[in-house]
Amino acid sequence: MVKVNRDFLKESYNIDDLVKIVAILRGENGCPWDREQTHKSIRNDLLEEAYEVADAIDRGDNTDLIEELGDLLLQVVFHSQIGVEEKAFDLNVVADGICKKLVYRHPHVFANVKAETSEEVLDNWDKLKKTEKHMSSYTETLKAVPSAFPALMRSQKVQKRAAKSGYDFLSLEDTVLKLEEELKELKEAIIQGDRENAAEELGDLIFSAVNTARFLKVDSEEQLSLATEKFISRFEEAEALANKEGKPLNTLSPAQLDDLWKRVKEN
Repeated sequence: MVKVNRDFLKESYNIDDLVKIVAILRGENGCPWDREQTHKSIRNDLLEEAYEVADAIDRGDNTDLIEELGDLLLQVVFHSQIGVEEKAFDLNVVADGICKKLVYRHPHVFANVKAETSEEVLDNWDKLKKTEKHMSSYTETLKAVPSAFPALMRSQKVQKRAAKSGYDFLSLEDTVLKLEEELKELKEAIIQGDRENAAEELGDLIFSAVNTARFLKVDSEEQLSLATEKFISRFEEAEALANKEGKPLNTLSPAQLDDLWKRVKEN
């Protein structure tokens, strides 16, 4: 039977307890796996936990949200503990930084700046951020969008920041025309058998699709996720229908599969 140190058996814990526990896990008599980790080795864990938080939010599941936020918080504390061991920073330094940022970027709350609407708040936020980061050009604001972002999210943020300089389409219709132009160029590259150019044109087409999403005031990342879910749902219906008719998907011809898909879509 496993015996737990009674010093760590509590009815409820707080953030200070979490900091102590992580320090113990990283300590000399702690966990071998935890001791081996670095900022780099758990980088992807941080991303995964953030996505799991987002998934819990999308599902409206507060029980899961509490758990996933805890997992994400663990990542913050873990990285902070590594910072302590490297004599670089600790959790208090992290908290100090974000508190200062919040106070500085909310002068309409903590100072005498006027901001009556969300749009004014965001405009002030961008201006203060640009000053804070010592950015003197629009190009610097584009380069500041992290390359680690999902590609659709990054492209939408870059486009949005570029638009602040006036470098933007005039209308939704113009973005659609650009989409059609990029599609035409992709088709030409494919016809010519130029796979390298076709790949580049495909990237341009996707980038243009993000522009259209931005003008539609929808999130491209979210819309692609919804499209993927729709595909899975229709695929499930198609497979169920095929099995019901005694014709598994892998036994059908391309024409039969296309006909099956149309039937599902009509339903």
